[in-house]
Amino acid sequence: MIDKLDAALRFSREALNLRAQRQEVLAANIAHADTPNYKARDFDFASRLTQAVAQGRGGASMSMATTSARHLQGEASAMPDADLLYRMPAQSSIDGNTVEMDAERIAFADNALRYEANLTVMSAKIKSLLAAAQQ
Repeated sequence: MIDKLDAALRFSREALNLRAQRQEVLAANIAHADTPNYKARDFDFASRLTQAVAQGRGGASMSMATTSARHLQGEASAMPDADLLYRMPAQSSIDGNTVEMDAERIAFADNALRYEANLTVMSAKIKSLLAAAQQ
């Protein structure tokens, strides 16, 4: 039963995890807007989501040690910096910084909106599963 629930929610879970990771990357870009020679980073969300769903989890993971065979396996996904891509600026700056605040703010707001939409979809899916279980 748990496997079926996991399969039903896997796509939404992976999408939410990747949206949260992308929000961290975009926030780091905004935070370093005035840092000389800082290179803006991002990743291709669609390809990362396809890869994460195909693997069944969010890329590389770290697992917790267990002391009993009956313990649940806890995992945390880790996004290596090697997967991050550099963003090409439309206009270069004198100090070598490639962060463009307008583009970063737009990407940040778009990602936040899509995160909220994913939460709404996942919430509706959970409600429908609960309704089906109660009948």
